[in-house]
Amino acid sequence: MIKHHECPSIQVDNGDAEQEERQQESDTRLDSNLTPAPTSFRPSSPAAVRFLQAELELNARLQMLSFGEMVRYIYNPIDYAWSMHRCYVETYCHGSQSVLFLGMNPGPFGMAQTGVPFGEVKAVRDWLRITGEVGRPAVEHPKRRITGLACTQSEVSGARFWGFFREVCGEPGNFFRHCFVHNLCPLVFMGESGKNLTPPELPAEKRDVLLVHCDATLCQVVAALGVSLVIGVGKVAEQRARRALAEAGISIRVEGIMHPSPRNPLANKGWASVVRAKLEELGVLSMLTK
Repeated sequence: MIKHHECPSIQVDNGDAEQEERQQESDTRLDSNLTPAPTSFRPSSPAAVRFLQAELELNARLQMLSFGEMVRYIYNPIDYAWSMHRCYVETYCHGSQSVLFLGMNPGPFGMAQTGVPFGEVKAVRDWLRITGEVGRPAVEHPKRRITGLACTQSEVSGARFWGFFREVCGEPGNFFRHCFVHNLCPLVFMGESGKNLTPPELPAEKRDVLLVHCDATLCQVVAALGVSLVIGVGKVAEQRARRALAEAGISIRVEGIMHPSPRNPLANKGWASVVRAKLEELGVLSMLTK
């Protein structure tokens, strides 16, 4: 059952009073009771705390932005699915990982529903075993309702992504011993029809301001986790990570894998085999199969 919360939700145009109240709420979130994590995994680490704090600081900055007429709906699952998102981070982020897989932003049937990057419902529930409450955005598109783990529509990208690592690793701990997964941007953008809009599809000036904030947080996240390799999932995430980290003077290896989206014709012709070969080339596959 969906629990309804008075969670802050980013709006296209906000008043100053609303923005200040929401920023204060975001800044104090880490003082609340911790979300219980599955008992088979370690408790929250200092890296997880730093990671969550960086995300909340980004949320506070993004609440000040507007995105123009083409963006009619904005969902932020780190707000309304905070319980599940936090459970994911506290369960699997432990600061000794060397690889960060970086997506671009949440999909409407993945992280938008579960608060987990590439968070296809079955993968989150049955393999990652993440639990928690999911609220709703303040304003929902009638064709893009948030139903959390009750969502019956599978996100193909997430099913492919986590399905591949489930096959390779067997148990989640074998993956998260070395790797963590994060999205550059936490927001879902939609047009009037409910069509999903990725950050590159936003008006240039709006997109550039958005990504400057997201880039800064990526640099914080990389420093907090201490990873030595960032793997962009898709060309856009790879290129953005390489540029952001280089401009910040952070010397770190950046590579990329093909995005699993069904909108990518090549991904529909054997994404798993292409990614397996690339991860073997990068020296990551052997880490996951030990």
